[in-house]
Amino acid sequence: MTHLWVRAEQRQNEDRVGLTPAGAAALLEAGLRVTVEESASRAIPLQGYIDAGCEIAAENSWPDAPPDAIIFGLKELPDDGTPLPHRHIMFGHAFKGQHSGKELLRRFREGGGTLYDLEYLVDETGRRVAAFGYWAGYAGAAVTLKAWAAQQRDEICGPVGVYKDKHALLADLGGELDAISTDRPTAIVIGALGRVGTGAADLCEAMGISVTKWDMAETASGGPFPQILDHDLFLNCIFARPGTPVFVPQEALGAVRKLTAIGDVACDPDSDYNPVPVYDHATKWDAPALRVAEAPVLDVMAIDNLPSMLPAESSEDYADQLLASLLTLPDLDAGVWGRAKAVFDEHVAG
Repeated sequence: MTHLWVRAEQRQNEDRVGLTPAGAAALLEAGLRVTVEESASRAIPLQGYIDAGCEIAAENSWPDAPPDAIIFGLKELPDDGTPLPHRHIMFGHAFKGQHSGKELLRRFREGGGTLYDLEYLVDETGRRVAAFGYWAGYAGAAVTLKAWAAQQRDEICGPVGVYKDKHALLADLGGELDAISTDRPTAIVIGALGRVGTGAADLCEAMGISVTKWDMAETASGGPFPQILDHDLFLNCIFARPGTPVFVPQEALGAVRKLTAIGDVACDPDSDYNPVPVYDHATKWDAPALRVAEAPVLDVMAIDNLPSMLPAESSEDYADQLLASLLTLPDLDAGVWGRAKAVFDEHVAG
């Protein structure tokens, strides 16, 4: 019997989950075994999983799970260097040259386990079957706007936190912007036709901001892109990969520009293909903006778990998208799982 083990997230400010109680019930009905760990922070209460009929395990007990269990989480595992013998479903961030990814692959290599990276679960056309992108863009644009608003007060953006829902976020952000001025900044979104870019543009437009929307056609030249510097905000919603253009090069820091706030929603600062190489590390909830230039200032927002600002909505959305693939877990050698394993095999052997 296929056994899916939903682990608790150990990362601070990570309240999301990739399976809802309704989804768990569907898996159980399909003949899968489902274990859900207790969690002090998960946005969806444990009782729903109990009512669905799931087995319950102690928080962070997955290292002792049965060898045949498939461990399902979202963000990174505790960085303790231990070998990984299980099969894991998660965002590994290990296949695009990330330095931390090399260590993760070493742990899988030594333990004999397998990583089914959620970013590489794709259909026959190469399109991802599930993504948090919309809510990453939505929240990322909001925090970038907060960074811009703080600049108007001669400050740097202070801590951000979790919102009950998007309406609470919009009310908070709108009040902050109205307290400064009725004027709104201008924004440019690159990747505007994708999930991430759509979310970013929707948030901006909800705040009355004029948005320039670019996608592949507008960036096909490979740059440079001086138009980006003519906007107050730049929102990068394109994931780094070989061939991705550089949108804001180091030279931009000293250039004449209107640009004062960058939201790198894709957030791949340690990738060899980072399209925004004016910063070198992700930012955090307690310090969401990194100042990379003065006179005029330029702040970079690069939080890498943005959808957790709206954990209930983003979890429900993502879990609904992923459920069809989870129902095919009994056949890990085919479909989305087979394709994901092929990517892992290629990289773990390197």
